[in-house]
Amino acid sequence: MSTNENKAAYWQANLRLLMICLTIWFVVSYGFGILLAEPLNAIQIGGYKLGFWFAQQGSIYTFVALIFYYAKKMGDLDRQFDVHED
Repeated sequence: MSTNENKAAYWQANLRLLMICLTIWFVVSYGFGILLAEPLNAIQIGGYKLGFWFAQQGSIYTFVALIFYYAKKMGDLDRQFDVHED
C-alpha cells in the first residue's frame, strides 16, 4: 500500500471511529435524555426515573466511557497503521 493510500485508509478508519462515538453519544444524551425521556420515566431504577437518570447521570457516564474507548481504539489504529509513538 502506498503512503497516500495508507494515510487515506488511516483517516477513513479514524472518521469511522469518530462517527460511531458521536452517534452513541448523541443517542444517549439527546435521544434518551430528551426525546425518549417521558417513555423512559415510566421505568424506575433505585427510586429514580430512568429518563431523568439518563439526562443527569447516564450521558455523563457514557461520555467518560467513550473517551476511554476512543483512546484505546485510536492506540490500536495507530499501531495498525504504524503511526504510533515509541
